[in-house]
Amino acid sequence: MSLAYIPSPPFNGFHIGPLFVHMYGLMYVLAVIAAVAITARRWEAKGGSRELVYEVALWGFPAGLVGGRIYFLITSWNEVPPHWWGPFAVWKGGLGIWGGVLFGAAAGIWRLRRQDANVRLFMDAVAPALLVAQAIGRLGNYFNQELFGWPSRLPWALEIDRAHRELLPAPYSHYLTFQPTFLYEIIWNLALAALLVWLGRRRRVKAPGLFALYVAGYSFIRIPEEILRVDPAHHILGMRLNFYVAILLCLAGLAWFWRIQRGPAPSEDPGGGTRRPQAARSALPRSEIARSAP
Repeated sequence: MSLAYIPSPPFNGFHIGPLFVHMYGLMYVLAVIAAVAITARRWEAKGGSRELVYEVALWGFPAGLVGGRIYFLITSWNEVPPHWWGPFAVWKGGLGIWGGVLFGAAAGIWRLRRQDANVRLFMDAVAPALLVAQAIGRLGNYFNQELFGWPSRLPWALEIDRAHRELLPAPYSHYLTFQPTFLYEIIWNLALAALLVWLGRRRRVKAPGLFALYVAGYSFIRIPEEILRVDPAHHILGMRLNFYVAILLCLAGLAWFWRIQRGPAPSEDPGGGTRRPQAARSALPRSEIARSAP
């Protein structure tokens, strides 16, 4: 065992009266709050409405929760608790981020189109916020003692208690400290979020180019992470299933970004009930301008 290491969490939740609050769930609530706050600030800076962000979150968060759980059930069905409530036990972990993003994005795009909002601009506004939210959510993996890698004696190795080590394959169960892959992802997510914000301010990136880079960048860190992880998973040709998913999504995100940047410049009007730019109003007939004037 390393002389210096990250200790295992002393608890995974706390009581408020008869209610037990799981730290995993609490981290996800804080992640959603952070994502909404950051997106609202970025969307307002583009001329959009804060209320639209709240409405999209109201639909996108539950859809993402369902999508994340469905992805986990499909790819890791052997890890589902063997009870009737097992498929719904999200407090025990088991949310696949890619399923969550897919379902959450689908619900959000549906609401944006119903409000006649600029979907591309909104996707760029939300991209850094998702990375910050994912970084906060990964803290829940620490409290659940999951998402760690090979045995390690590094000073920042993660201690895993006996109860959780017994769930590991036999070659690893007798080790005490492991690579904290959840921590590596937290650092990467926050750094990538800062990079996307910088690119959005200092470089001319056509929307939704930042979202495409989010897809590629997040998937990129999952490639070495899936190589390091030792928790149970389904394997194909000796590699974890999500290793291949990460490679495909990283390449798809880069190809998507390249295609976006080669295409025509998108509209900068956020839409969604916001006031039309003066240039667009001046091109309307005077009767239409009079009706649309505030």
